[in-house]
Amino acid sequence: MNLKSIALVFFSLTVVSVAAMGGNGPGKAAISSSHELATGAGTEILDKGGNAFDAAVAVSAALAVVEPESSGAGGGGFWLLHRAADDHSVMVDGRETAPAAASEDMYLDEEGEVDRDRAINGALAGGIPGAPAAWAHIADEYGTLPLSELLAPAIRLADEGFPVDAKYQALLNFRAHVMMRWPETAAIFMPDGDVPAIGDTIRNPDLADTLRALAEKGPDGFYRGEVANRLVEGVRAAGGIWTLEDFAGYEVVEREPVRTSYRGYELVTAAPPSSGGIAIGQMLEIVEPFDLAGMDRADRVHLLAEAMRRAYRDRALYLGDPDFVDIPAEMLLSEDYAAGLRTTLRMDRATPSSMLAADPDRLGSESTDTTHFSLIDGEGNMVSATLTVNLPFGAAYAPPGTGVLVNNEMDDFSAKPGEPNAYGLIGFSANAIEPHKRMLSSMSPTMVIGDDRTAVLGTPGGSRIITMVMLGILDFIEGNGPESWVSLPRFHHQYLPDEISIEPDALSEAEIEMLEEKGHEVTVRNRTWGNMHAVMWDRDTGELQAASDPRWESGGAVIVELD
Repeated sequence: MNLKSIALVFFSLTVVSVAAMGGNGPGKAAISSSHELATGAGTEILDKGGNAFDAAVAVSAALAVVEPESSGAGGGGFWLLHRAADDHSVMVDGRETAPAAASEDMYLDEEGEVDRDRAINGALAGGIPGAPAAWAHIADEYGTLPLSELLAPAIRLADEGFPVDAKYQALLNFRAHVMMRWPETAAIFMPDGDVPAIGDTIRNPDLADTLRALAEKGPDGFYRGEVANRLVEGVRAAGGIWTLEDFAGYEVVEREPVRTSYRGYELVTAAPPSSGGIAIGQMLEIVEPFDLAGMDRADRVHLLAEAMRRAYRDRALYLGDPDFVDIPAEMLLSEDYAAGLRTTLRMDRATPSSMLAADPDRLGSESTDTTHFSLIDGEGNMVSATLTVNLPFGAAYAPPGTGVLVNNEMDDFSAKPGEPNAYGLIGFSANAIEPHKRMLSSMSPTMVIGDDRTAVLGTPGGSRIITMVMLGILDFIEGNGPESWVSLPRFHHQYLPDEISIEPDALSEAEIEMLEEKGHEVTVRNRTWGNMHAVMWDRDTGELQAASDPRWESGGAVIVELD
């Protein structure tokens, strides 16, 4: 495969080099993922002598089986890798791409309005999958074990089955009515014709065969030949526009991560077409002069929400696929630009988003369900990976004979300028639909590196991913460990709608009242969000820590003792 690269390397004042990590690795490993069976797959590979990159492939493929609501062979993701031996960091971009037949107005009805059903449900909603190509690329370029060995745990899980957990059941309840449109698809994920009970076994032998073809033939086993034929024929029969040429032409892209610094720590984070790294760097640059730790809770939330507001405005204005649009990354991450934004910020009053209105002629959208895992191995190699099929169970359609759920990532494009997508995010020309283009994402796999401690973290959560990761970073820098980062009460502002969203019980009534007095609209959601998984290496003590988000009980966080 031909590899492209894009450099987005911008440093602020005091940068801690990755080389500062130096020395030997921790001698043991840490894994945190959203499913204990996927964590077990990674542990199995580490026990066989594989490195972090080998384990990352095994975890990714296992999640594709046991957590089909969140990721899969029919989806994509970003894998942020750090190789300790030569301090090499890279983001493997396995994001889905628009089919060649895609067009800017493909989801508009006769009145010119977005047909949301076509954009998120069924075969037309899917981009060309990137996950299998990324797995093979990581194994070939960074791993030590053959792809067939790395996929073996996932194949076994697909053949033998896995028990339904509360997350699978809850999210299937959300999408079951759509899945029932395609009985062959429903039969895989609802084998008795109804949402299964917790503990019921789900088997997917067709997916096992698809993974076997990939294991035996590499990318050609998925992107060419019998599997590709089945995927394309199934999608086209159901109204989609995939072609065999789309599959044969899919390419993994290696991208230079976004690098910036905050209070003596280096951030190595996701590059476009993720909007996360630039937005996180921009928010941290805006708040750096302030004493966050010394603020009362309401003032701190106000300040961070104002930084979020401005970063999400610029997300809509400027960000998209860097192979298609020019992104002013150096400007967005610069100290001078942050200083300018800071002059528009008042500590006593909220700035209405209408006063920061974006120019639609220059303006350059995402998923609640996605998944994330974090990994450090005994040598100090690290992986932070965020994977997705967009909405729970993607487009809710699996081409017959494949076991592969089609993603609905096409909804992450801007289907119409200024029109919110399924998550309320707006977009304009920078993220318009074009053939072969990668849709903008909020997935934000991140590493935070200091002289003493290193954090690896990320989360699903659609448009809220960026703010969750930023809050986790701040908590790490304030001295707390991963159990604290993953458990933090969460709040969020994304420019539009003009409101601070908070989790239940995240703020007191008095704190909400103080924010409202500053002019904020505060919306208390009826449920929590996110599913953060994180690991930390304390090089002063040699200790590794791993933690999974307590909001779901299916996560698996382990420390692996190595021989």
